[in-house]
Amino acid sequence: MTTLTIRRPDDWHLHLRDGDVLEGVLPHTSRNFARAIIMPNLVPPVVTTAQAAAYRDRILKALPKGDDFTPLMTLYLTETTDPADVEAGFRDGLITAVKLYPAGATTNSQSGVRDLAKVHSVLEKMAEIGLPLCVHGEVTDPAIDIFDREAVFLETVLAPLRERLPGLRVVLEHVTTENGVDYVKAQDKNVGATITTHHLMINRNAILAGGIRPHYYCLPVAKREKHRLALRAAATSGDARFFLGTDSAPHIDPLKETACGCAGIFTSINTMACLAEVFEQENALDKLEAFASLNGPAFYGLPANEATLTLTRQDEPVVFPRKVAVGQDEVTVFDPMIPIHWNVGS
Repeated sequence: MTTLTIRRPDDWHLHLRDGDVLEGVLPHTSRNFARAIIMPNLVPPVVTTAQAAAYRDRILKALPKGDDFTPLMTLYLTETTDPADVEAGFRDGLITAVKLYPAGATTNSQSGVRDLAKVHSVLEKMAEIGLPLCVHGEVTDPAIDIFDREAVFLETVLAPLRERLPGLRVVLEHVTTENGVDYVKAQDKNVGATITTHHLMINRNAILAGGIRPHYYCLPVAKREKHRLALRAAATSGDARFFLGTDSAPHIDPLKETACGCAGIFTSINTMACLAEVFEQENALDKLEAFASLNGPAFYGLPANEATLTLTRQDEPVVFPRKVAVGQDEVTVFDPMIPIHWNVGS
């Protein structure tokens, strides 16, 4: 196969940031993706429907002329979130999901939830109206090894939450472990999971072997090879519960290349080419459309895109930019560490 045409994909987990970074990275999403779930962990976070509407307006203002792209906004769940505001935002079409960050779990998560009981009224309202909860699935107990935090979260947080509110629609975002894959497979239609491009391509050796490589550091952190293989099997299976969420998370290089570097990998620019390479390696190119273009809309109750995107395979590896300019700084582009032979058309 030298060309592959699929319905235009969506990104069900995306960080666009704000200001210069937003303006610098947005075109690399809007060029290929029709819609994206926009993460609310700005500084300060997007905690009300009014703030989400204002952020959406800033995104649309930064959108390159002629690009057809719809930002799907989320609210950052806090222990003071108003259920009535959440319901009104969803009813008015301004809110597509609410994001649960355990406090301290990742970038700009300090305002997140420490006691799940304090947000139960919000979660009950979400279950009642059918509004999905996007979950950063890690515990933050310092006694728990960082490589075990997803597995412990599934057992001690998500499983009890699902028992209390089985009608709540939950997306386990950026799943990174075999444990997470198995958990999702054992659930009903109310549970889905996003998988990132980079977790399909790297394991923890990319961060640590031969020196510390900060541009491969993300949260949840990449795990052992057996977990990467489990993610590949899930993504390429066609199972409707798994869909693309890049978790593309740009940070300017000075914030990555420092003694305490930020977590996040910028993949928007080469995600679809990398995914085609992965699915070709797994003899599953016929499943790429389901993963990138069909399963996500189905979970969120939205129509699949009518427009298409074409990928073309070439003999010579594709050359991607190493950096993207954002204001006076730069963001490093994800290096997949293998040759990529797929080019994205339109």
